[in-house]
Amino acid sequence: METNFSKIQLKDKDNKSSEKIFRKCVHCGFCNATCPTYQLLGDELDGPRGRIYLIKDMLEKNKPANEKIVKHIDRCLSCYSCMTTCPSGVNYMHLIDHGRTHIEKTYKRTFGDRLVRNFLSTILSKSTNFKIVAVLTQFIKPFSFFFPKKIREMIEFMPKKFPKKTLPKMQIYAARNKKKPVARVALLTGCVQKVISPQINEATIRLLNRHNIEVVVSKGIECCGSLNHHLGKSDLAKENFKKNISIWYDEYLKNGLDAIISNTSGCGTTLKDYGFIFRSDDSFKKKAKKISELTKDIAEYLDNKVKLNFVAKSSNEKKYRIAYHSACSMQHGQKIHKEPINLIKKTGNEVLEIADGHLCCGSAGTYNLLQSDIAKKLLKNKIENIEKINPQFISTGNIGCITQIANGTKIPILHTVEVIDWYTGGPKPEILS
Repeated sequence: METNFSKIQLKDKDNKSSEKIFRKCVHCGFCNATCPTYQLLGDELDGPRGRIYLIKDMLEKNKPANEKIVKHIDRCLSCYSCMTTCPSGVNYMHLIDHGRTHIEKTYKRTFGDRLVRNFLSTILSKSTNFKIVAVLTQFIKPFSFFFPKKIREMIEFMPKKFPKKTLPKMQIYAARNKKKPVARVALLTGCVQKVISPQINEATIRLLNRHNIEVVVSKGIECCGSLNHHLGKSDLAKENFKKNISIWYDEYLKNGLDAIISNTSGCGTTLKDYGFIFRSDDSFKKKAKKISELTKDIAEYLDNKVKLNFVAKSSNEKKYRIAYHSACSMQHGQKIHKEPINLIKKTGNEVLEIADGHLCCGSAGTYNLLQSDIAKKLLKNKIENIEKINPQFISTGNIGCITQIANGTKIPILHTVEVIDWYTGGPKPEILS
């Protein structure tokens, strides 16, 4: 793709990076073939190729975003399926992030839109705020018909109850052999996840401790920053990024870390991009690069670094038919697909392939709240493909997908790490009891 950025424009690090990415695009359109929104809407501007043109035109001409551009960029899921398909290696993720940041800086949204997006930014990135609002919405629900459609749908998504935590809150969870742990890792416990599904972090900690790995939950780290990052709120996102980088890097220098574990694939994708985000920041680029290098998805880490001790089951033990849903941020963002499947197969259960497994379920961070009509269509398609293969339960590696899919089917869904914890000596997941 030909570009026409001026020399002055290319002095900006983001323009310089994006210009190189634009030049890789050969207009082939392979990306549209696997883009969920293009498949649904059939509009060139609702596919990656069209969005690339919109972003390029906006940045090259240094013009503010308009309503048309915002509509089509907002409809992007950031599922990155296009990146898996692209034969030219176009890093669409960095282009869409740049486009969203430019929109946030140059376009004034409606009051209602700004209110909703600021609300999500404030509530979802802080677990305490989220829990308070979730409790309050239970009192509001009977009167939700007074509210606009978007607010009503957000109220419906709020959890009705919170699972009880079974592990005490600590900063260090000791390995089984406290004197000789085989590794020391930091765990990102997340913001919303630790409130609505604490069992995911608990299964991760138990599993790692059981295999003689010490787990550190660093004080002061909550949100990875991806929520604000994908909303285009780059300044707020960088506050999270810098805080996390500083805390983990300090822990790495003082006490040593073999890995930083993420059990939410959307968060892990962003952590692995810290190095790129701070590539031109002299005070943070070295630290950010190290944090990105240390970051591993829990399935990636278990499959590559841990010799798992699976508990022998009797031949009469029930075998399960498990549908594995490969989260977009996992398979497209981090290029991790086979590892979780390998782990589940080691339990002796049957792993079922979901048709069109490369397509998004519609969760995509805050997408199912901001673009609910499209998200519902994607969920309907995903549920139909899951129910066709008749699994006894579904496994995936992302809390957003778990929440989204659970809203569309009665088939139990749980995190892959819960399955592996169970088959290596942990408790049977409560949802299967």
